[in-house]
Amino acid sequence: MVITQERVSIGKAVGDRITYLCKERNISLNKLSIMCGMTQSTLNNIMNEKSKNPTIGTIKMVCDGLDISLAEFFDTDAFRGLDQELQ
Repeated sequence: MVITQERVSIGKAVGDRITYLCKERNISLNKLSIMCGMTQSTLNNIMNEKSKNPTIGTIKMVCDGLDISLAEFFDTDAFRGLDQELQ
């Protein structure tokens, strides 16, 4: 039997990371949107994968709101295992 690893998109990995960080800090997406200075609809688009490739600027806003660096945000196995997406 061959076990295949599920391919995760960048958008899903970003959304999963934001979910994890919010749970870790016990904050809602609404509170995070206020902390980041972005609309909740923008954050919802990331979380619902309507924004398939969030910009680094948007991710930086999330990091600033959470008071973490971009390096800390991306320092997970989920991002290390991503395939390069060509579109």
